[in-house]
Amino acid sequence: MSIVKINAITVPADSGDELGRRFAAHSGSMAGVAGFEGFELLQPTDGRTQWLVLTRWADEQSYDAWRSSQDFARSHGGGAAEGERPRPVGTSSELWSYTVAVEQP
Repeated sequence: MSIVKINAITVPADSGDELGRRFAAHSGSMAGVAGFEGFELLQPTDGRTQWLVLTRWADEQSYDAWRSSQDFARSHGGGAAEGERPRPVGTSSELWSYTVAVEQP
């Protein structure tokens, strides 16, 4: 059964559109990553400031392999030349981990 990883990113109200643009710019970048099953960026609609990056993985090992990969480092600013990395959009983040208890088609 799949595992779900949620990165809850606290984003100031004036930075949400930029977060969305950055994720849209990397659309499709996860294609072909072993064990990756899907991605969603969830925008709050109730006044909260936490955006949720929800990913589904075949198993914990696939997620761990991606986290330690060059692709992860590159997409999260590691390996960028000095001065190339844009300022962070979020002010903080938490990683939440879940397994799917009940799934409906």
